[in-house]
Amino acid sequence: MNSYVVKTNKALIIVLFNLACWLFIATSCGKDDVPPPVKPGNGEIEVFAPVAVLKTNPTKVYAHYMPWFESKESNNGTWGMHWTMSNCNPDIIDENGNHNIASHYQPLIGPYASGDKNVIEYHLLLMKYSGIDGVIIDWYGSFEVNDFAANRRNSEALIDLLDETGLQFSITYEDWTTNTVVSAGKAADKLDAAKSDMEYLQDNYFSKPEYVQVNSKPFLTIFGPQQITSPDEWSYVFSEINPKPSFLTLWYESGEAGANASGEYSWVYENNSHIDNFYSNRYNSLSVAMGSAYPGFRHYYNEGGWPSSIDWEIDHADGETYRQTLQKARNKEVEYLQLVTWNDFGEGTMIEPTKEFQYMFLEETQTFTGVSYSKSNLETVFRLYQLRKSFAGNSSVQKKLDQVFYYLVSLQADKASALIDEVENGGRD
Repeated sequence: MNSYVVKTNKALIIVLFNLACWLFIATSCGKDDVPPPVKPGNGEIEVFAPVAVLKTNPTKVYAHYMPWFESKESNNGTWGMHWTMSNCNPDIIDENGNHNIASHYQPLIGPYASGDKNVIEYHLLLMKYSGIDGVIIDWYGSFEVNDFAANRRNSEALIDLLDETGLQFSITYEDWTTNTVVSAGKAADKLDAAKSDMEYLQDNYFSKPEYVQVNSKPFLTIFGPQQITSPDEWSYVFSEINPKPSFLTLWYESGEAGANASGEYSWVYENNSHIDNFYSNRYNSLSVAMGSAYPGFRHYYNEGGWPSSIDWEIDHADGETYRQTLQKARNKEVEYLQLVTWNDFGEGTMIEPTKEFQYMFLEETQTFTGVSYSKSNLETVFRLYQLRKSFAGNSSVQKKLDQVFYYLVSLQADKASALIDEVENGGRD
């Protein structure tokens, strides 16, 4: 018998065997078309790959994310300055359970550490069930100066969980940090500092599958620029980067980067007419443009002892400001939208759930993105966080909660909720 016939017969036998196995399983499992999973907590966790959320709105939505918060546990026994500013103490709690933090608004989960994996899990799952595609991380650079290194480590803790949740990320660079780096003797000048930061991004972030690509190039934004303000300077900063990023400056500032800039993005400023002007007079002339939506603006700087010249506010108006800015983006049919912000509590632009607004802004986001999920799914994520904290030392409960996580990232929301019910009702073994 020739080899072709032997291979063909073997292949036929394998096919028949697999078919027989499938028929046996199908007739043994009743209505379910797969064997029952291993029971979480008594054996192996059933790990699921993340499943993309279906959205009716094609706009790519990214939340601007601050990684700069520290708790006493994460910061050598002292609260980080973004919770305290100059005169606040989160250990002081009033009769309503509110912490004395540098914000007019209270996180629903209380003040936290940005590098806490449970916090990161909570944030990313809330985003996923709101139809948010990823995060734009406010990044202070690669140098070990002040809190820059802690911010970078917190950012990388966030990045490490993105592949399991199915979300993306990109970076907003803060070039003002380069002067601090030079003053600390870590770089010869601001251009060398920025060039080193860009090389760090290329070596560590740009090639990750979760990193946002626009026009087949890594997507990079800058808050400004504030210090590096000429095209020749930016050409030097990007001289070792290949390919050069799709680089967006803050609105009306792309001339400072010249041909190195691919476009601009809008932000929050004084009143909604600034977004109208950007969409009407600037947006269509840019190769790449990103719109913005925000819930309001009410900073705490002066009250917190950080004097500020910002003398304007934007009323949150019970969610109306956010609805209006989202609608402007919908009317413009923007390709990319930045939510300003996920969690800048110091400026009051957070859409993260708070005691004051609860899930209002995320529910509005769900409506904008056109997902099939609702407040109840967001509450499931909150319940998961609470249980993570309540049973921090209980490995068997944590294993069940790991299973909840994999149910949630694979959009098996009903299974996740049922397992949380079981844990809350005492099923913890």
